[in-house]
Amino acid sequence: MIKDDCIFCKLANGVFPTNKIYEDEDFSVILDASPANPGHSLIIPKQHFDCLFRLDDDIAAKVMPLAKKIGAAIKAETGADGINVVQNNGTAAGQTVFHFHTHIIPRFDNDNVGVGWRQLTPDDEEQKALAAKLSEKLGA
Repeated sequence: MIKDDCIFCKLANGVFPTNKIYEDEDFSVILDASPANPGHSLIIPKQHFDCLFRLDDDIAAKVMPLAKKIGAAIKAETGADGINVVQNNGTAAGQTVFHFHTHIIPRFDNDNVGVGWRQLTPDDEEQKALAAKLSEKLGA
């Protein structure tokens, strides 16, 4: 399904011009219009899914292999020292466009791109209790 009022549906399906670097039957990969570094790209499914939790499993299974392919090409072309693969879900997680997409961000030593978090020092007993609850919920 393509959503008429979704900018990423339009970008992925060629309604608006982009700097496309890759396309197949399921995805368009474009250079981000506001990149963190040169080569920062977006993997965008052509079908509309609001977020990871609504993503079709067949499409989901194709995202990481495509991220690997795109990331390797970007790293080789830009000479990046590393690559971030970033996917945000929900406003609290930084999602601003509610069409599933994955960022491929080339990273360079000392580039000051802020992809990170404050590290907590969790209590071991709390961690064990949380792990047990999640394991039970997941049937592991």
